[in-house]
This record gives sequence, structure tokens and C-alpha cells, in this order.
Amino acid sequence: MDPATFFSQSRLVIVAGKGGVGKTVVTAALARAASRSGYSALVIEVEGSSGLGGHFGRPPLAYDEVELVAGGADGWVRGRAVTADAALLEYLREHGLARVSKRLLASGILDVVATAAPGLRDILVLGKVKALEREGGADVVVLDAPAAGHAITFLLSARGLLDAINVGPINAQARDVLELLTDASRCQVVLVTLPEETPVNELVDTAFHLEDRVGVALGPVVVNALLPTTGDLDVDPVAAAAAAGVTLRPGEADALAAAAAFRRDRSALQAEQVTRLAEALPLPQLHLPFLFSADLGSAELDVLARALLDGLTTVPAPTGTG
Repeated sequence: MDPATFFSQSRLVIVAGKGGVGKTVVTAALARAASRSGYSALVIEVEGSSGLGGHFGRPPLAYDEVELVAGGADGWVRGRAVTADAALLEYLREHGLARVSKRLLASGILDVVATAAPGLRDILVLGKVKALEREGGADVVVLDAPAAGHAITFLLSARGLLDAINVGPINAQARDVLELLTDASRCQVVLVTLPEETPVNELVDTAFHLEDRVGVALGPVVVNALLPTTGDLDVDPVAAAAAAGVTLRPGEADALAAAAAFRRDRSALQAEQVTRLAEALPLPQLHLPFLFSADLGSAELDVLARALLDGLTTVPAPTGTG
């Protein structure tokens, strides 16, 4: 599969994974990779301030759409945050209830109704995402989904509301959202993990839940923060230092040997987990490097975007989709 195939096969890409695996930065990197391929991209966060804006060197996202990467030789990237309250407020305004909309929200009525109809908040958010996908303002919409546990209930909200509410606008909205999520030509889910046992276990479990219970199409799996596997892992660092004429101070030889052993063990562990993931979940993998930086800004984002684009060239093209 080439990048053009990936970014054109479905307009909505939902990025999900266990908290702490780098799901948000992968969302940003996918949008940047799309723009570097000439596509316009809209990134959406749905759980408060996830830091998406910061990865582009911009302030936290708000409900109103903002430019994150200007168009030019590449496609543009824009971003926005979507919350249930803001989506409901917009809905009420569009239906002639602007004068009472803020009062209704301030009264806490949404919380009361959401308690009676679980999944209502999620369907309000997904309904707005569906509207943005349908409008076609961007070539690709990349959604930073909630962490893995909530991601399942988030994407299941449409099915739950269809079972609970048989008629009316909520039923119609849930039906439209479910139609979007289960149409592989419109939506795919990209799962993110670290090359560690617990995140891999949770990703595999999430993948089967999403396929069996939600019915979404799964795209390539992103394995984030892989240490480089250089060819010098078996080199004795103390002997190498001596051969280079470097005089080690007391204790430094032991520290070097310990660091080399840790690196070898870590590399073996990540290789084992990548293999185990491939055996448990037969999906293509995209590998992202570990970045030795505390702050992941626009420069680091470009590194990850290039790695995604390189990886996509080795991913087999999908079959059986529209």
C-alpha cells in the first residue's frame, strides 16, 4: 500500500490505544503524514486537552477550528476539540433554540438526560464527527479517541442507544453514526501500542472487541517508541573504549557494561513483543522510533510522519473494501 491508498481509502481514521502509549502524538503524526502526501487533514480531540495543539507548536484546541499547518506544497492541517456540551449547544442554535441553549446547559439537564440514556454524550460527539466527515471539508479526518477502555464504550454508544431508543432524532443520529463506523470505505481504526507486554495484551483485546462488538474495520497497528536496533549491540563497550584510547574513570567500566546489558535486554524484549503481536493479531504494523526528547513538537512530528510514510510503502494493499 502506498500512502495515497491509505489516506484515500476512508475519510475518517480513529486512533485508539491504552493511555500512555503515544496515541495523541500518533494522531498528530498521521495528520502531518497526510499533509506531506498532499492531503488536507482535520485532527479532532474529544477528551479535553490531550495536547494535540502542542505537537504542532500551537495552543490547546478549542471547539472552533484552527489552522495547525498552512497549506502550500503540502496539504493543510486544521484542528478542533469536540465536546458533548459544545456539540449540543451548536445543535440547539441551529434548530432555533439559541436563546435557551446556554440556560439549558447551565441547568445540568444534559447530565440528567445522559444518566437516563447512557451513551448520549458519546453520540453527541460522534454525531458531530459524522457531520464533519460527511461535509468533506478535509480529505482526512483523524480522531484522537479516548483511551482503550473508554474507546470501546465510546464506539459502542450508537448500538446501545439504538437498543434503548426506538424513534426520534437520537435514534436517527445513532443510526447514522453506526452506519459511518461500520462502513470500511468511510472509517477505519488505527490502534497504537508500545512494544511491551501489557500494552500489547490490551491492544489485542481491544482489537477483537472493536471488530466483534462494534464492527469497525481495523487499519495497520502502530508500534510506537521502538529503540533502534543497531548492529553494535554485541560489542563490548569497555573494550571499544580501550581500543579508541579512552581512559575510563573508576566505576565507568561497570556503568558502561550495565548500560550495554540493559540495551541488549530491552532490544530483545521489544523484538519479542513485536513478534507476539504479529502472531496474535494478523494486521500490518507501522513502526515508529523512540525519540529521545521530553517535548515532542513540530520537528519531532515530522520525524514520525516520515516514518509512517516509509512504513506505509511496505504495508499490503487492503482487499475486499470499497
